[in-house]
Amino acid sequence: MNKVFSDFLAWTREHEWGCNESHNLTLTDGTKLSVWDSGVLEVVPAEPGNKDIILSCAVHGNETAPIEICRDIINDIINEKQTVTHRTLFLIANPASINKGERFVEENMNRLFSGTHSQGDTRNKERERAAKIEGYVERFYQAAPDGQRERLHYDLHTAIRDSKREKFAVYPFTHGAPYSRQQLQVLLACGVDTVLLNQAPTTTFSYFSARQFNAQAFTVELGKVRPFGENDRTQFAAAENTLRKLISDADLDFGPFEPQQHYVFKEAQTINRTQQDFELNFADDVANFTSFNKGDLLARDGDKAHYAQHDGEHIIFPNANVALGHRALLTVVRVPTESLNLV
Repeated sequence: MNKVFSDFLAWTREHEWGCNESHNLTLTDGTKLSVWDSGVLEVVPAEPGNKDIILSCAVHGNETAPIEICRDIINDIINEKQTVTHRTLFLIANPASINKGERFVEENMNRLFSGTHSQGDTRNKERERAAKIEGYVERFYQAAPDGQRERLHYDLHTAIRDSKREKFAVYPFTHGAPYSRQQLQVLLACGVDTVLLNQAPTTTFSYFSARQFNAQAFTVELGKVRPFGENDRTQFAAAENTLRKLISDADLDFGPFEPQQHYVFKEAQTINRTQQDFELNFADDVANFTSFNKGDLLARDGDKAHYAQHDGEHIIFPNANVALGHRALLTVVRVPTESLNLV
């Protein structure tokens, strides 16, 4: 078997920022595997089902559990231990940052989609890679067979800090479109019972797929960042098993939708760092989803103070060290699941 396929992740890391090589492999059941670039693997069954699924990881290279999950699924596909019913694209986004064991090499890739990569110094390697990835997403979705198809994208992450709600997903801004009841059930089957509803466009990878290709797309936080080999894979078993079922089963039944099983939050504030003199008003080890009350001081940005605007306002993704102009803190408040426009 071609070494590219027998050790796909190692080959990906060796090439880091991409390559011009193309490799193909056909399995005994007729499934075709095609390497488009470093970290980019298309899997097409002989008779594809009606879903086009993207599984992405390593937008941040130190988030190792999703990389391990994708690696193991890919290896099982190659060794014909994992069947694939639907067209699937695996995207290992930032191999160079995997090799460094860091979140990124030069710039946070998850702030570079929806064309943001073309603003500023386009020679930045992460900007170049983000532009290529956008092209691969377009190529994958547009090459699908004719007919009514479901486009799905799960961008897999782990968070920098602990969380009072360990597993959660970010549902990109829908521009007024309804939310998917079925996708909430898929997330729940992954062990993700908490969902954050974005209230405005962003430059994340999942928003790009949702906005540009009408995909059901999510940023999925599966736990906390840990080095390779130190992840307790039992903590990720539900997510991995569900993803394996999604790519292999024509029809899945996730059971009846019960609103009380889902914890839904919407954005309250997005606090950006605009000054060098920026600080958060809580300790570095304060967990995601810690709650504050109205009037509590959250951050200072130069001379400007940011306060909680609601009782029960929860902090998410606090990071005082982001680049100027980037988000340093997101706050959210809970909303009743029953209040959502669901289809």
